Amino acid sequence: MKRPRFSFRSLSILVPGVLLIFLAGCWEKQPASESPQAQLATQAVVSSASKEAASSAKEQTFRNATGSAAKQKVPKIKYNSGEDPEFAKQCGWPVKCPDMLPGSILPTKRIVAYYGNPLSKRMGALGEYPKDDMLRRLKGEVAKWAKADPSHPVQPALHLIAVVAQGAPGKAGKYRMIMPDNIINQVYGWARESGAILFIDIQTGHDDIRTILPRFEWLLKNPDVHLGIDPEFNLIKSGKVPGTKIGTYDAADVNYASGYLKDVVKKYNIPPKVLVVHRFTRNGVTNAKSIVLRPEVQIVMNMDGWGAPWLKRDSYKDYVVAEPVQYTGFKLFYHNDTKKGDPLLMPQEVLKLNPKPVYIQYQ
Repeated sequence: MKRPRFSFRSLSILVPGVLLIFLAGCWEKQPASESPQAQLATQAVVSSASKEAASSAKEQTFRNATGSAAKQKVPKIKYNSGEDPEFAKQCGWPVKCPDMLPGSILPTKRIVAYYGNPLSKRMGALGEYPKDDMLRRLKGEVAKWAKADPSHPVQPALHLIAVVAQGAPGKAGKYRMIMPDNIINQVYGWARESGAILFIDIQTGHDDIRTILPRFEWLLKNPDVHLGIDPEFNLIKSGKVPGTKIGTYDAADVNYASGYLKDVVKKYNIPPKVLVVHRFTRNGVTNAKSIVLRPEVQIVMNMDGWGAPWLKRDSYKDYVVAEPVQYTGFKLFYHNDTKKGDPLLMPQEVLKLNPKPVYIQYQ
């Protein structure tokens, strides 16, 4: 961390000469030899004037010196990575967004979500704990965020992995598994019971988002159901097995998903959808500048990386702040962020990021 550098200048005090002005009549009548009393009087005048001038000069010099020092001692604000408002401004924040439509969640609210799948204890908080315990824990996190930023009401959410990438091709040969409708409806019931919204998250594996997304219109037509897509598990181009290589989405894929959601909003006359795009690598989303913004869809670029606080801040700066889209999110891992002894970032710390994330996900 660079420290502020200061320069000090040498100071000197200049006492101006004293000019004594005598009346001409008095000077003409002054005898050649002054009396001792007159000499003392003159010395007193000179001494008083000199002291006054010296005092004035010292005061002015002191003001100049202290003013200069005050300017030099103003400390430069030290920001952690991802927090500097000037860097965010240079990158293009805040983004000029389409006018908000009625029922829009962002940016007036902040979404706090539990992520996972009820069939797995290892995929996130949503499935790690029994339903009632899980909802209680989510409620506790929501309260923390509401306290940390009272200006933003908190909208709780359940973020369900509805299509799970697989390490084996399966019957369809697509390296993904679509959750049964009854499982999806079960989690949707949990969300409605707790006043939460639902996100369905799609990990395509070797499938195409254009093929698989329309399958969920039956669910997305509901006003409280939204979408997440995960580039990490989109591996059509590379042909690699999920989990062995990090995948990617192009702006064209994001635009397809956004366009599909726009059509659903218009078809069923419902409020705008939120589209969460996970990202934690440079190539996770390519050609991000070409992502189209639509009034019917609010796009969140969610920093999805795990690790020490400094690494998460770096990832947020490099892959989310540096390539503005619309809104930002931040993911917190209860286990992976802390497994090397690092603390889990608290809401107050995450809120120092610039721009402030409006979508928070716990896994």
